[in-house]
Amino acid sequence: MSGSRRPFAAVLAANTVSIAGSSLTLIGVPWFVLQTTGSAGRAGIVAFCATLPVVVAALVGGPVIDRIGRRRVSAVSDLVCAVSVGAIPLLHYAGLLEFWMLCALMAVGGLVHTPGLTARYVLLPSLAEHAGTTVTRAASLYDAVSRGARMLGAAVAGVLIAAFGAETVLLLDAATFAVSALLVTAFLRGIPAAEPQRASGKVSLAGYRAELAEGWAFLTRSRLLMGITLMVMMTNGLDQGWSSVLLPVHGREALGGATALGLLVSLFGGFALLGALLYGAWGERFPRRAVFAAAFLASGCTRYVVAALTDTTLPLAVTMALAGLGAGMLNPILTTLMYEKVPEELRSRVSGVTTAGCELTMPLGGLAAGLLVDGFGTARALLLFGGAYLLTTLTPVVFPAWRGLDPPTSSPAEPAATLSRREPSPPGSAPAARPRHPSAK
Repeated sequence: MSGSRRPFAAVLAANTVSIAGSSLTLIGVPWFVLQTTGSAGRAGIVAFCATLPVVVAALVGGPVIDRIGRRRVSAVSDLVCAVSVGAIPLLHYAGLLEFWMLCALMAVGGLVHTPGLTARYVLLPSLAEHAGTTVTRAASLYDAVSRGARMLGAAVAGVLIAAFGAETVLLLDAATFAVSALLVTAFLRGIPAAEPQRASGKVSLAGYRAELAEGWAFLTRSRLLMGITLMVMMTNGLDQGWSSVLLPVHGREALGGATALGLLVSLFGGFALLGALLYGAWGERFPRRAVFAAAFLASGCTRYVVAALTDTTLPLAVTMALAGLGAGMLNPILTTLMYEKVPEELRSRVSGVTTAGCELTMPLGGLAAGLLVDGFGTARALLLFGGAYLLTTLTPVVFPAWRGLDPPTSSPAEPAATLSRREPSPPGSAPAARPRHPSAK
């Protein structure tokens, strides 16, 4: 492998290891809470504590990432997450873990993890240039690797929980964070975009606020930018309720345990990987808005409705596979759009603000799901979430501003490097069913 490709390969490897670990936590933490407390409401509280700091970190993190350096932020973020996740099973084994400690440790992980994700995310155009590939292909590969890692991690998590308990998967997750930090530290040296970006003026609180305001101003100048942020904000909240409460509770009550849960999440991730690869190979030939709207409708409300109406694994497994196929096409579209529209020097700030917006409802999603399950039952909670998801994913079809998803030129396959120097418009952070969200990690 040529030296120019090593940094990009290292980031892909770091994401593979880290996101596979995220899938362990995605299943392991809710299962751990349900096993130790038996309460869906408490699982929702833990999800709330894990995701509330994410919004704060994303909002203020952009300027900090630029000043400290994307390589350093990514490595330190992973190391702190390794400690916070690993402490949960260790305290449990020692008989010292209280519920408030679990909430606090998850909050620490949520606070520091998003800056690390953002730091790697905004490096992608520079790494693609070093590797000699287009941003569209790099973004598709980046997302495909993430989807594949989720598939692998979910399958392993279900088996490990059934065989050894949820505590084991949390220890393994801590190890994946440490490996990710090592890869980024070792292989991103010498990449200018990964090092601290010196501001022209003196470092001050006023200057920091100005940089943050610059990202916010960029966000608000476009109806499309705001439309994407608001839509993904809603779906991320609903997806957080699904992944942290609704699916684990349904798996525990109706599907036979953690192995079935791991299988479902793995199917979703595997077909999302296929969707990302298909979009990377042929997606540029089709109108983005049409693909985006169809993919979001396919990946959204169907999961909730089928889970509410069936207590067997097979129908939901088929639904999760089809939903994953659609979900895999979403992030490459939004990622490509961000790199086309947002100038390189603003990407950390704009990405931080949009990530904060997209993740604003995630704390409420997990909490609301837990309270609804305790108050009205799992089936009704699933149907309520599914209805809200359907209404949200109709917005690209209904509102004209979404026509801006398609490039203004007649050639949808025009290189991203050319488009990136044109007009400013949106980003995209899409879930982990994402349009992306960190779940527990």
